[in-house]
Amino acid sequence: MRSSLLVALLSLAAMALSACGFTPLYAQPGVSPVLASIETVAPDGRLGYLVRESLDDELAYSPGRPSKYRLELKLVEHRAPRGLRIDNVASRYEYTVEAHYQLVKADTGAVAREGTVRAEVTYDEAGQPYAGIATQQDAQARVAAEVARKVRLDLSIWLANQH
Repeated sequence: MRSSLLVALLSLAAMALSACGFTPLYAQPGVSPVLASIETVAPDGRLGYLVRESLDDELAYSPGRPSKYRLELKLVEHRAPRGLRIDNVASRYEYTVEAHYQLVKADTGAVAREGTVRAEVTYDEAGQPYAGIATQQDAQARVAAEVARKVRLDLSIWLANQH
């Protein structure tokens, strides 16, 4: 008896939620296909490569199809020491990347949208040189993924409001 009542209440709640008109951002009409048609142009270097790869994954870009937009990026990196040890050497770093982007229409070259996102990560400074390089590269990969996520969210919101 209780389980059938619970099922009935859950069914009623599901119908009520579907009737309220809530649609998740990724299901907005036209958002996903347009995101998939954005080609990313990033600066040279390891960080630029990582951000471009992360954006291609976030936007579900497939290089075989014609691009509707071109996403042009400018990246500004900053590394600041945090957490000083007793010998006044940093034991932790904060790595910040600001990504300035322009969404350019591929056919006309007109700027459709521009913005800036900022991502910060921290990492421990390792005593050995190889470990230090590995932690810095890991921080770059994490910040690139965060930049890509923030750019995708910003573009998704903008596209959802266009329709």
